[in-house]
Amino acid sequence: MISVIGMLLAEAFASLGAGIAMGAAGFGAALGIGIAVAKAVEAIARQPEAEKRVRTLLILGIAFIETIAIYAILICILLIFVA
Repeated sequence: MISVIGMLLAEAFASLGAGIAMGAAGFGAALGIGIAVAKAVEAIARQPEAEKRVRTLLILGIAFIETIAIYAILICILLIFVA
């Protein structure tokens, strides 16, 4: 039989893991979006006539990066409430 202290400790570690995972995912998403925007601005500065295509690809890339961050939020919620 699992003791009360063991259950509380497992819940505490699950919450800690969720916090660390969300922080890492948020940092990764912010870093990815920052790099993508920097490269898009650089591409538009080099070739202004390709602005529309670069902007479309940038928005698509940002959507994929944000999807990863949303998956991380889902995993964190599962860690907190299921564990």
